[in-house]
Amino acid sequence: PALASFPDFTEMMRALGYPRLISMENFRTPNFMLVSEVLLWLVKRYEPQTDIPPDVQTEQDRVFFIKAVAQFMATKAHIRLNTKKLYQADGYAVKELLKVTSVLYGAMNNKGVEHADVSEEDSSKFKFDLGSKIADLKAARQLASEITSKGARLYDLLGKEVELRESRTESIARPLEINEAEKVMKIAINCVLEEVQKTKDMLNNVALDEANLEAKIEKRKLELERNQKRLQTLQSVRPAFMDEYEKIEEQLQKQYSSYVEKFRNLTYMEQLLEDHHRAEQEMFE
Repeated sequence: PALASFPDFTEMMRALGYPRLISMENFRTPNFMLVSEVLLWLVKRYEPQTDIPPDVQTEQDRVFFIKAVAQFMATKAHIRLNTKKLYQADGYAVKELLKVTSVLYGAMNNKGVEHADVSEEDSSKFKFDLGSKIADLKAARQLASEITSKGARLYDLLGKEVELRESRTESIARPLEINEAEKVMKIAINCVLEEVQKTKDMLNNVALDEANLEAKIEKRKLELERNQKRLQTLQSVRPAFMDEYEKIEEQLQKQYSSYVEKFRNLTYMEQLLEDHHRAEQEMFE
């Protein structure tokens, strides 16, 4: 009885372009490898970029695979799958697989693809990708939530219309006083003129600051040129004591070499004397 819907499943899989032929005998006994292969193929049809691991060698890997597929179908396609029946991998798993294939097959028919026209050779070339529709679905949900919130806000505003209508009618019915309007307009014009004057003053200050900065930059440039010329002059002039300094430095180098040689000889002699004392002490003992 669990395989009563199997012909529909095989026809739908063939129409969707599954590369292998599926027979009823494949599900007489539990066949988890085939079920996992079909599930992964269907998931790829929904979203080719999915990263569900295909490893189903161990029991833990199989449980993780079934949970990942069920969660993917629940979140992406809103299809609720029975994980226990899928794990059985027999005829009862076909019913769960049929839930997914029915959605894909219905979507394919809505796009104008007739089931009778899909041959076995052309079915492998057919690729149905529902991933592009997921973005539209998310956008539609977002728009629906915005419509709901704005509708609630509009309802609240319309609820205040009774109070606001009286104030609005009273304001409209009030006669317009020319003198008062003229006074308000003059105040507004004066405020605008003050803002314009402030802006002009700021522009003038900016121009003055720019002129001061340019003068400082020019002054610094002149100082830099003078310092560079002075540096070149100092580098070209040889100090009067330089000859004597080089001569003394050469003598110092010779003295240092002699010092190093004498220090090395002294250290060696001390080492010999220490060895001699140690030998005498050993002979005495």
